[in-house]
Amino acid sequence: MPEYQTLLYSLTEGVSAITMNRPEVYNALNEQMKKELNDAFKEAEKDPKVRCVVLRGAGEKAFCSGQDLKEHAGLKRSLKESLEKSYNPLIKRMRSIEKPVIGMINGVAAGAGCSVALACDLRVMSSTAKLTEVFIRIGLVPDSGSHWFLPRLAGMARAFEYAATGRDIAADEALQVGLVNRVTSPDQLEKATMAWATQLAKAPTKSIGLIKRTLNKAMTVDLDTLLDYEAHIQQIASETEDHKEGVTAFLEKRPAEFKGK
Repeated sequence: MPEYQTLLYSLTEGVSAITMNRPEVYNALNEQMKKELNDAFKEAEKDPKVRCVVLRGAGEKAFCSGQDLKEHAGLKRSLKESLEKSYNPLIKRMRSIEKPVIGMINGVAAGAGCSVALACDLRVMSSTAKLTEVFIRIGLVPDSGSHWFLPRLAGMARAFEYAATGRDIAADEALQVGLVNRVTSPDQLEKATMAWATQLAKAPTKSIGLIKRTLNKAMTVDLDTLLDYEAHIQQIASETEDHKEGVTAFLEKRPAEFKGK
């Protein structure tokens, strides 16, 4: 099992839990954590025992408060280079990993932390947590994919409102507009998230990966192109062991036992 300075990493029943572990600074992203997050998702991607990933924050107050502004205080640096070097590769890896990624939002998810939450496939949010596109408060614009995710999840008008005002988005609003999938009480958050993750880990995860690949494609192509692509992907799915098992289990009137292959 890999060891990290700023993360906790575990694997249980096919579910890899990646925990951002800097609770004393609301799990703010420093250079070490950004590097380790990229490494942890790379590890989860290549490990066949991992069939679902849960991304979470340590402590009770924060999922991730975004970039650690104190780390580079007083230093002149290029934000463009910072995004290209660490944040953008992380978001791309989260979207391309062909395993479901669930964000467990236990507290504030702000700035790049909000972007990372939105990059997950599914989000389960504590009723006391909040999302915040905080960039505008310091004269910046959302980055790490927020301009891409926000309008697709919540619509253009909401996306502009959240980006241009930087106001807090409470859990009930986040659920209503489609930014998160489920909201639970704080004491039920971990149980609900892990139950969902375990369910997905026992599903035909090869097919789930193909669904994720196709949904990503669907965001950027026309219907004719997508229909052709679906046919291609369906052929791949039809040749998996899980498809054969699913059909056999159906005919034998028993629960299927999927292996993710």
